Amino acid sequence: MAPGLPGVRDFIPWGLSQAARRAETRLVPFSDSKEHVVGITGDWDRRITRRTLLRTGGSFAAGITLAGIASGPAFGQASFLDNPFTLGVASGDPSPTGVVLWTRLAPDPLAVGGGVPAEPFEVRYELSQDEDFHAIVRKGSSVALPDEAHSVREEVHGLGPEHEYFYRFKVGDWISPAGRTRTRPPGNSMVRNVTFAFVSCQNFAEGYFTPYHELADAQDIEAVVFLGDYIYEGRNTTIRTHMPQREVRTLDEYRIRHGQYKTDEGLQKAHAAHPWLITWDDHEFKNNYADEDIDPDPPGGAEAVRARRAAAYRAYWEHMPLARARKPEGPDLQLYRRFTWGKLATFNVLDGRQYRSDQPQTCLRRDASGYCVENLEPGRTMLGAEQREWLLEDLATTKARWNILAQQTAFAPLNNAAAGAPPRFTAGADNWEGYVAERQAIIDWTVERQTPNLVVLTGDSHRNWVRDIPRHYTSLDNPIGTEFLGTSVSTGSDPPKPVELEFGDSRNPHLHFRNNNRGYAKCTLTPDTWTTEYRVVDTVEQPVSPCRTLATFVVENGNPGAQLAST
Repeated sequence: MAPGLPGVRDFIPWGLSQAARRAETRLVPFSDSKEHVVGITGDWDRRITRRTLLRTGGSFAAGITLAGIASGPAFGQASFLDNPFTLGVASGDPSPTGVVLWTRLAPDPLAVGGGVPAEPFEVRYELSQDEDFHAIVRKGSSVALPDEAHSVREEVHGLGPEHEYFYRFKVGDWISPAGRTRTRPPGNSMVRNVTFAFVSCQNFAEGYFTPYHELADAQDIEAVVFLGDYIYEGRNTTIRTHMPQREVRTLDEYRIRHGQYKTDEGLQKAHAAHPWLITWDDHEFKNNYADEDIDPDPPGGAEAVRARRAAAYRAYWEHMPLARARKPEGPDLQLYRRFTWGKLATFNVLDGRQYRSDQPQTCLRRDASGYCVENLEPGRTMLGAEQREWLLEDLATTKARWNILAQQTAFAPLNNAAAGAPPRFTAGADNWEGYVAERQAIIDWTVERQTPNLVVLTGDSHRNWVRDIPRHYTSLDNPIGTEFLGTSVSTGSDPPKPVELEFGDSRNPHLHFRNNNRGYAKCTLTPDTWTTEYRVVDTVEQPVSPCRTLATFVVENGNPGAQLAST
């Protein structure tokens, strides 16, 4: 019997002794009944076909000619002495009828090329309704191309909505760990509840990805929302050592850094256990970058920045369960997108980095509101015109009960003045404090269009926060929505003692909670309530540490603002 889901049974790669050849995709009509078909070890291999290779979109980049394919296999012999599935498996961007499946061949992920010859390799996959792969509903194969770091993505369609599936890959004599994924409910369905987790900021060098072990084992989570800083680009040695041991700048270096992160056992388990909805922040490329501006200006100027961003974006796409249509074109990757969970929730996953205006660098004068005049300039944008219009259109027409912005940096304001002093908001802000006019335009729009239940999910700050979203930036009361900010998975390592834990702030009446433990947030939505449970660990200096609930907050339908439920 095949091993089950990592985190459910064994978390070890496994293989069978049968040579792999090329196979076209074979579709098995979806059925709720378990239809037994021949599995991944069965006699269904065929030679490579032109149609399947063209599906990858990369044959010419890999140096393969169609004439060569027509005359015979143009593939390396898939004979790996070491496990090529060291980076595990992942799934993402589920739809009601499909999902993206991912893996990468990398027997030596810290080597240039991952330890794989610069040749294409066939990789087969299976999708089953059961973890023993007796009820297979899809099978086929993809091509792992050298110019895509031998990453594999299979976009499976024609599945049943709200169904759990199990998947695995095979190359040569090796079979990957099994993964579990789930499709979304149809857009017009009445969903009684959904539970998901959101996470951000995982620095490999500053700790183990400890919170993921519990998250992976959770049976009720339907998706993981990742809010940015999947890797860190800098040189760092604290708990673990970054590889390469320098700030990464080239495509090979970004690939090695991504590969190193994917070796973390907790992260592999979490990817294998749930589908992910991902976005990035800054460290996937360069700290605090804004569009094509990085500080300090590098030798080579704008062209050097574009070349480095192209490398960072390409490595990011290669290592994420993103559709082939999102493959970057040079330094551009269109990442913002939308997911609906029936009529219960809409997730607008935003990109607050690629299109933003540069952060204000000075604060020559503050107005009476406490903001730097530069931060109030009306032309400043976090989202860019096209993404902003895409978002506003949905906020004006949505039928969802809960309308979610899944994004990177703090949205609600925060008064940093001393108690009793005039208000003072952050100068040179990398978050929405530096883009006040656009933030206010989004808030005004949701109020005027009566957008139901606005909730913002945020990463970046390495702290847990709960803030109401004020109606206007000059005051901190009269909430129109709620922002839940999540702490880091590992960034910052263990917090100093005593741990920060505050409920309320006299300077910020909209602030309900602040804490600097490491962990993740778990959210359960029903038509009547939104519940966020902040789960934290005692340490990330060890691979495993128990999680506990530090605080739980509830938002009621039609009543903006969070209420403390328990501690």
